Amino acid sequence: MGRSGTSTVRLLLLGSSFLCVLLVSTSEPASESDDVSALLAFKRAIYEDPLSKLSDWNSKDEDPCAWSGVGCSGLNNRVVALDLSNSSLQGFLAPEIGSLRSLQTLVLDRNTFMGSIPKGIGMLQNLIELNLSSNQLAGPIPSEIGDMAKITKIDLHANRLDGTIPPELGKLGSLLELRLSNNCLTGIVPASNDSDVESASTSDQTGLCQLSQLTNIDLSYNFLVGDVPACLQQIQRSSLVGNCFQNNTSNRPLQQCETNQDRGKDNDADENVQKGLPEPLWLLILEVIAAVSLLCFLTLCTMTGLRRCRARSSGSETSVPWTRAVSWKENTVISIDDDLLVNVPKISRQELAEACEDFSNIIGSSQETVVYKGTLKDGREIAVVSLSVPVHYWNDYVELHFHKEVIEMSRPSHENVAKMVGYCKESDPFSRMLVFQYPPNGTLYEHLHDGDGWQLSWPRRMKLALAISRALRYLHTELQPPFAVAALTSSSVYLTEDFSPKIIDFERWRYLATKPGFGSLNGGSVNSVTDSRHKRFMDVQANTYAFGVILLELVSGRASVSKDTGGLVDWARKHLEHPEEFGKLVDPRLQSVNQESLGIVCNVVNLCIDLEPSRRPSMSMIAAILEEGIEASAATLLRNSSLAWAEAELAIS
Repeated sequence: MGRSGTSTVRLLLLGSSFLCVLLVSTSEPASESDDVSALLAFKRAIYEDPLSKLSDWNSKDEDPCAWSGVGCSGLNNRVVALDLSNSSLQGFLAPEIGSLRSLQTLVLDRNTFMGSIPKGIGMLQNLIELNLSSNQLAGPIPSEIGDMAKITKIDLHANRLDGTIPPELGKLGSLLELRLSNNCLTGIVPASNDSDVESASTSDQTGLCQLSQLTNIDLSYNFLVGDVPACLQQIQRSSLVGNCFQNNTSNRPLQQCETNQDRGKDNDADENVQKGLPEPLWLLILEVIAAVSLLCFLTLCTMTGLRRCRARSSGSETSVPWTRAVSWKENTVISIDDDLLVNVPKISRQELAEACEDFSNIIGSSQETVVYKGTLKDGREIAVVSLSVPVHYWNDYVELHFHKEVIEMSRPSHENVAKMVGYCKESDPFSRMLVFQYPPNGTLYEHLHDGDGWQLSWPRRMKLALAISRALRYLHTELQPPFAVAALTSSSVYLTEDFSPKIIDFERWRYLATKPGFGSLNGGSVNSVTDSRHKRFMDVQANTYAFGVILLELVSGRASVSKDTGGLVDWARKHLEHPEEFGKLVDPRLQSVNQESLGIVCNVVNLCIDLEPSRRPSMSMIAAILEEGIEASAATLLRNSSLAWAEAELAIS
């Protein structure tokens, strides 16, 4: 390429750069309305909001101060706080977040934010607290974070961040707390002016030892190398464990450190080759690559626009929603910390074999799982879910998800949710099992549809409806973050001897062990699996619909799907639309039904099975309606009917 070609490329790049600068300069917020624009851009980057936390973020509302999670200053009505912790949000951090110039608190922990931390976050120069922990953020920590002079707390732990710790953090003289644990950070700890970590200028190489007010720091479970800086040797040992330091005994296994170092050497070799090129040639290549990338980007945008136009013009009623995903490289090192399961009891395979009669007492099976019944030595009856997966399918990604799901399943503690007793994890033979308490009286489905149903009188069915609604209210609203049952059906509701319900989420493990998912994981992409799992397991509104189906089963005695009548919901809708026809839904085997409580239950069913998920009420509201209505109608029935007294006595006994 001649000089004229080079000049053309440079002019193209300069023009693009000028356009970008112009766009940035025109987007700087100067008023309250610009805060609204930045927040709406933040909302657009969120593509999963199962709890409808952002439902009141209205683009027509000029005042965002009443929006969920938003706090404003009383002086100038500017946004000073954005707190959406534990909101089950899934998406990306929009670069426009840096336009909230008055922001002092940014708390987005325990969500599912993916992608990188935008460099524009350094524009938040009034920020005091930054908490992005327990997400799925990847890429390096932006050096621009060193521009936030007022920051006192930075918490980025439990993400997938890589690269080195930026030495620019040493400029944050007000920093009191720094938490970077459980990431994939590499390189040495930038400690002082003598740090050999490259920076934009020598004066920027300040390092962490310059932070005299820093009292709380956690760098554990990364891939940091070199020596532990002298200024950090006084901190707790637990804050440095799980790294690859030379002068620290609590390191990772040597194999993990060597694997990560080999990858780093390969990257360094590529950089050295580039640095060895003559500067003009190197610059020319960079310019050509930039120009080609810009051309490819414009071509891609054009093709995407054409495809959307064709899709609209085709008039097709079915469309596949587009979701963004972050690609994973095959050589990504996944850190699995066994300490994550320290609070969950571990049970040996031998003990489970003895309890389950050498794994001969099978009570359920599928292609991916086998469920055994057994009795532990202390007399507890258990159900053991064994994942039927060959060891060569079980890679680090799946192991990490197994750990996370064990922790997730151990969280619920409610009288109507079956408690997880423990887990089994062994290599020879390869075993991954979950152990739950086992209610001995079968499932609700079996009592309603496989038997004659005589044991389930109307009062007992109402007792079951109340108990299940209270369990779901606990899982959805009282447990944080919320917990949704993977497949809530009458078959997942087990009964104790006194007919109290216990929900067991067996279905969750079938999707973890689905073999096609393993193929995509081995191919280097994990987010397609996590996206589908997130949609299935975190969709509390789907649980609300499923609860409505269970209520219909309790009222009618019919299965959710049958050969004779087809789908239960479709059959019931024609009667649910007319209150005078509620009686046509009732199970003919029932001797007496309280019409008042029947009306309440049918109205609740109508709310639960609404075709628009956003219109379905929360389980808090549903449980409150049932508690007030059923208990009041039951009291009236007991005062007026001796037969009802006998049935209530049977339901309680």
